Amino acid sequence: MISARSLGTLQAEIVRCRVCPRLVAWREEVARKKVRRYRDEEYWGKPIPGFGDPEARLVLVGLAPAAHGGNRTGRVFTGDRSGDWLYGALYAFGFANQPTSRHRGDGLALEDAYVTAAVRCAPPANKPTRQEMDACRPYLVRELALLRRARVVVALGKVAFDSYLRVRRELGREAARPLPRFGHGKTYRMPEGVTIIASFHPSQQNTQTGRLTRAMFHAVFRKARRLLEG
Repeated sequence: MISARSLGTLQAEIVRCRVCPRLVAWREEVARKKVRRYRDEEYWGKPIPGFGDPEARLVLVGLAPAAHGGNRTGRVFTGDRSGDWLYGALYAFGFANQPTSRHRGDGLALEDAYVTAAVRCAPPANKPTRQEMDACRPYLVRELALLRRARVVVALGKVAFDSYLRVRRELGREAARPLPRFGHGKTYRMPEGVTIIASFHPSQQNTQTGRLTRAMFHAVFRKARRLLEG
């Protein structure tokens, strides 16, 4: 309960954040102008907090919200193709109560899983600057410190993978030896017992070109489930 209350406080703080002028301007412009297919919807247009079970043993780290995904719906990995892949996989392996994630009020609930991101605002061209990533990292540091039961971390993409390793250093946690390197399916067990699994991000660029197949993606979550079940 202490973790849940603390996460709630942190999430509320994230939603109010206006630290990065470029990201604030972009997320609000997108929410104001919209796109034709969502013109009748009210966009969220604010930073996106983490989502899921405060007692989660599985933590997933992505890059940033999509302009017309999370920035529209108000929930991480929600309302776009990447979210379809992610929550479909979480459902298939018993971490979600439904395979779809359309909007923050659609009834989706996660069990033993928590989804977050390295950057909380939708960046132009999906590319946050180094300064924006540095400004946002303290939120991820605090979040991961509160997720005390985490045993498996799935990093969705190299940026998320590198961000997680940097957060570990800032939390004073030892790194594995040799130093972990990103590669889809690569798995590293950290000295304190947490295991990190690297995965290609389920972006359309990866899924539509075949760089990431459904079988490859599900293999990551099958491995996560097996690790958690011992």
